[in-house]
Amino acid sequence: MEKAIAFAAEFEPAESLGRRRSPRAPVSLDARIGRGGIDRALCKITDISAHGARLQAYSELRQGTTIWLTLPKVGHCAARIVWAGDFEAGVEFLNPLTDEAFALLTAQ
Repeated sequence: MEKAIAFAAEFEPAESLGRRRSPRAPVSLDARIGRGGIDRALCKITDISAHGARLQAYSELRQGTTIWLTLPKVGHCAARIVWAGDFEAGVEFLNPLTDEAFALLTAQ
């Protein structure tokens, strides 16, 4: 006769572990995606932090690609696509936004 073994484990959701380096803010910003400083496609940023953003694109984006993102009121910043799917992507800025740039982008 086999004995059933019960396991007890404690876990903590990733959100409460402080996985993010900086707080995110929901936004609705029109931006542009480009390469080599040339804007090529429109996108909409749906949330942003000092270290990255989530965006909706009108063309397919590939994980691992480095792009230029033209942000309103801030200008160009280089970003690496860390995940992509269904015309949505998450990017990490190669240089974090300054506090001033973040405040400009999140001002209502």
